[in-house]
Amino acid sequence: MDMKKRITLELRSRNPAEIAELVVDNSRSADGEVEGLTDEFTELEFLSMVNVGLNSLAKLPSLPKLRKLELSDNNLSGSLETLSEKCPNLTYLNLSGNKIKELSNVEALQNLKSLQSLDLFNCEITSLEDYRESVFELLPQVTYLDGFDQEDNEAPDSEAEDEDEDGEDGAGPTGDYDEEDDEEEDEDGSEGGEEDDEDEEDYAEEEEEEEDQAGVQGQKRKRDVEDEGEEDDDDEDD
Repeated sequence: MDMKKRITLELRSRNPAEIAELVVDNSRSADGEVEGLTDEFTELEFLSMVNVGLNSLAKLPSLPKLRKLELSDNNLSGSLETLSEKCPNLTYLNLSGNKIKELSNVEALQNLKSLQSLDLFNCEITSLEDYRESVFELLPQVTYLDGFDQEDNEAPDSEAEDEDEDGEDGAGPTGDYDEEDDEEEDEDGSEGGEEDDEDEEDYAEEEEEEEDQAGVQGQKRKRDVEDEGEEDDDDEDD
């Protein structure tokens, strides 16, 4: 499917100004140029054009709110100066798998003052000696290159951060729930204690009753023995 038709489908009869995210991965661009995108996409913040056969960004429209741009697995080797002109607020740019060979190819990104993360995986430039040091020196505004900063600390995963935030939000109810459980356990424990006391009292009463019965039986046996003795005396008298 060509890129223009794909964009039309993605719009789903919506106005381009309503679109904040647009993904046209694996579609086909005519003559290696961007097509179907216009200046009407004024609210676009995320654009993904992975593996669409791009050779140039010359026809990229003005996207003033665009912050994340995915351009991996294309045939780009230059024309990157267009990005600073059309997408001045980019913070994340993925150019992995393109035909970027020299530092001069990325020099045009110096004007992207907000750029924080740049990916150049699988580009020939990564084989240059002191590649990372050179890129960080050339683009001082960049914090993460190929997913790591200058001290080799990995870039945080935005999805993971969202999950952590959700976890923190959920911690409150979970904590309250645990406290309620503890209270219920305490109540159950106190009730259990009362029941145990009652059981002990009942047991003590049963023991007393058994002792009383044993005493009565003992007295009865004693009387029986005495009575037998009296009967024996009477027999002897006879």
